[in-house]
Formats: sequence, C-alpha cells, structure tokens
Amino acid sequence: MGRKHIPQKVSKYNFGKEMYELKVSFVHLIKDSLLILVGIISAGFGLAGFLLPNSFVDGGVTGISLLATELTHYPLPILIVVINIPFIIIGLTQIGKPFAIKSIAAIIGLALAITFIHYPVITSDKLLVSVFGGFFIGLGIGFAVRGGGVLDGTEVLAIYLSKRTGLTIGDIILLFNIVIFSFSAYVLSVETALYSILTYLAASKTVDFVIEGVEEYTGVTIVSSHSEEIRLMVIEKLGRGVTIYKGKRGFGKQGDNLNPTDIIFTVVTRLEIAKLESEVDKIDPAAFIVMNSIKDTKGGMIKKRPLH
Repeated sequence: MGRKHIPQKVSKYNFGKEMYELKVSFVHLIKDSLLILVGIISAGFGLAGFLLPNSFVDGGVTGISLLATELTHYPLPILIVVINIPFIIIGLTQIGKPFAIKSIAAIIGLALAITFIHYPVITSDKLLVSVFGGFFIGLGIGFAVRGGGVLDGTEVLAIYLSKRTGLTIGDIILLFNIVIFSFSAYVLSVETALYSILTYLAASKTVDFVIEGVEEYTGVTIVSSHSEEIRLMVIEKLGRGVTIYKGKRGFGKQGDNLNPTDIIFTVVTRLEIAKLESEVDKIDPAAFIVMNSIKDTKGGMIKKRPLH
C-alpha cells in the first residue's frame, strides 16, 4: 500500500490556520491598543486640563475618585487604580480575561498619563469646564470601550447587578450616579453638583457617539460559509447562546442556484463586540456581520454561560 499524505496536508493546513489566527490576533491587538491609548490621552486631558484644577467631579468610578481626592487629598492617579480594582475583578469573572487585562492596562495608563503628562489648564469658566471636561472624558471612555477595555468600572458593575436584579443596566448606572451627585452636593456644594451632572451628561452623550450606542445589548447577525465554526466559537469562547436561521445567499444572477446557508444570530453586551469581531475574523474575514442596538431583552439564554 502506498503512503498516505493526508496527515501531512492536514498538518500544513493546521499550521497555516494557526499562523493566520495569530496574524489576525496581532492586528486586532495593535488596533485595540491604539484605541485605548487615544482614550487614555483624551480622558487624561479631560481630567487634568478641566475637572481636577477646578474641583469638579464626574459620574461613575471617575467621579468617586475625584470626590475622594477632594476630601482626602490623596493623589488622583492612585485612587483611580485602587477604586477600579474591584470592578475589574468583576469584569474578569463576567466578561473574560482579555477584557480584564486591557482594562487594567488602560486604567494604569490613565493614572500614568495624569502623573507624567503636563496637560495645560484650559479654562476656569465653570460651564466650559463642565461641557468640555465631560466631552474629553467621554471621548476617552468611548475609545477604550472600542478597544475592548474600560477606563471606568461603573458599567461592569451595572452588568453584574443587572443579572441579579430586575433593573436594567441604564437604571443601575443612573442610581449609582444619583448617589454620587447627592453626596457631592452635601460635601462640596449644590452648584458644584449641578455642574458635575452637566459634566456627566456631556461625557455620556460623547460615549454614545463614539461607540454608536450605549444600549445594554447588541444583536449580531452573521452570514458566513463557516457558520458551524462561528456557532461553536460563540458558544465556547463567548459563552453566549445562538439562533440559527436557514437562508440563501442572494448575490447571483436571475436563474442562478442560490446556495443555502445558515445565518447565526446572537446577543452580546457591547463590551464583548471587540472580542466577537476578532474571533469571527480568525474564522472568516469575509463574513457579513450586521449589528443592531437592542433596548432590552426577555427570555432566551441572555445571561452568559460559565466557560469551562
């Protein structure tokens, strides 16, 4: 009997596939790193150039850090890292290790930027400080999320609590910030608290603009000839459920036989979009992906499955 060469072919295929996946991972890592870097510089500018010199606060963990700085006079960079640690631990368990690593790097990077970059103090006008301070912080947070991490752990906590309560993520973030601004009004002044609310609104709207929506979930439809591999990836690597639609590819002339295909639909949080895109690119860079913002969901397997 002649020697079979199939194992060698399979081996070459597997090697080529691994090299391709490594290349895709590297490209996405560079892209995500650049986005996070831009986010760090922008958020640092908003903090050091606007809010901190004028004793203003923001919402979320950043607001807690600024408020703690005003009360204790501890350095803001240290407080930003320390206060975010519990939220990153939650992110590690709820979203995954890559997210946690990127977030740690982003938060430490923000602390270093505030410490070593000498940002100019732009203005002392309270209205301008509120609006543009919030704008640059929101810009930074938005770019960091696009890069697969966070500069503020509030949303991670909100995702965690929403799975254990009847509240939506938006409701939890709102309640969280009401407490911060109420405490700010009591400790600092009502005027400062009102301007801080304006800062928060400017930041949140900028985040909306940068990441194209802050809805709790994003519906993702994927059309690919490698639908089975993508289905397994979504289940095994993201821990999400999927729905399979039977369809046909519509790109063809009249009378042509249209190839049937499986269409995958899944629902993820926006913090998982970067990872989903990266994993799909590894399998099929030509995959057609459509994302739709979802206001809320009910039923089905929305909660993330534990990964084994």
